[in-house]
Amino acid sequence: MTRIESSTIWFAFFGTAALLVAPFIFSSGFAVTVLSQIGIAIIACLSYNILLGQGGMLSFGHAVYSGLGAYVAIHALNWSASGVLPIPVSCIPLVGGLAGLFFSALLGYVTTRKSGTPFAMITLGIAELVFAMSLMFSGFFGGEAGISGNRVFGTPILGISFASGIQVYYLIAAYTLVCVSLMYAFTKTPLGRMLNAVRDNPERVEFIGYNTQHVRYMGFMVAGFFAGISGGLASLNFEIVTAEVVGAARSGAYLLFTFLGGSTVFFGPIIGAILMVLAFVLLSEFTKAWLLYLGLVFVLMVMYAPGGIASLLMVNFRMIRLGKFRFLVLPYLKLFLAGGLAITGISALIEMIYHLQLNSGLGSELYFAGMRLDVVSSKDWLFVGLWSLLGSVILDWQRRNFVTQWNGLEHDIASSAHLKPGFK
Repeated sequence: MTRIESSTIWFAFFGTAALLVAPFIFSSGFAVTVLSQIGIAIIACLSYNILLGQGGMLSFGHAVYSGLGAYVAIHALNWSASGVLPIPVSCIPLVGGLAGLFFSALLGYVTTRKSGTPFAMITLGIAELVFAMSLMFSGFFGGEAGISGNRVFGTPILGISFASGIQVYYLIAAYTLVCVSLMYAFTKTPLGRMLNAVRDNPERVEFIGYNTQHVRYMGFMVAGFFAGISGGLASLNFEIVTAEVVGAARSGAYLLFTFLGGSTVFFGPIIGAILMVLAFVLLSEFTKAWLLYLGLVFVLMVMYAPGGIASLLMVNFRMIRLGKFRFLVLPYLKLFLAGGLAITGISALIEMIYHLQLNSGLGSELYFAGMRLDVVSSKDWLFVGLWSLLGSVILDWQRRNFVTQWNGLEHDIASSAHLKPGFK
């Protein structure tokens, strides 16, 4: 087992197992709700990464399978509550998984006949089609109001009725732990390895006798199954499913945060899932400009760290393992201080613009980072503008110095490797 694989296992399972003890640390009802959403998002982002990271399939419609799984799961919950189907509440997410598998098998056969840009456009078209149907066929989708249910029915088993949020949370944590384990195991199967080969060199895979469309199709169904489980868990957690779950915004969120977390490393989507929930639940409460901030972060990550946060962690762990990280402590400190200065200035400028355009009826003043800013004061605009400009210049200067320091350490590592006895 390589060091990268060992690190991936430790990160993935430590992060997932942390869900089991998190409620003892964050015990409020709101915190438990956030943790439940994180568990659901981890399954959804990891399932999406089967397509993007492992199969090289850029999908713009992954929410179709998690969303349809959620719809079927909420219907199964209602049928079970009325006595039509004897399905335990704890098995409802599996119904969502089977629904995701069914719809991915149905739609994936057409979708996976193409790859690259045509595949992406087909998934986008199917996503728009399903979203339009969700507003047309109210019998199944419930129209704009959606479908609601009640997870508390029947006789409690061992005192578990899923009436409290903590009981639902531990059900989600159990499913998250099992699904993460299964998805990691999938990466080690012949199908998972062949999916990687189709991503890297489909012509060579065809040359040795494999049908690349069949490989993509089977990987697509695996991703749809786990996406359906995440949808089933969401339907239990919220007890309502609306058309938003199959919308383009949900699919875009899976793509954006899986990329930000790092699609090239297994535990990367776990980081992305945590960031996704924190952004949607917490960041959106602090500022109306949160989508703008997300867009800026995405652009910067594409430009400077296309491997995502996970790849940044891996290269720094390599420096730690080789004993070189101590030379980066001071450069990192300077870089973070410069980044904090630039980010604070730019954020203040953005907040002033948003306040001027959207909140002018609340007065001309706003408070940001402990400062009182007046959007009608030219002095405040000049101050914030100079702050942003100066912070950006200092940040770029420190970035260049950091890159020089990093490249020097890489050169030292390469030189020492060539000097080792027996190295060829």
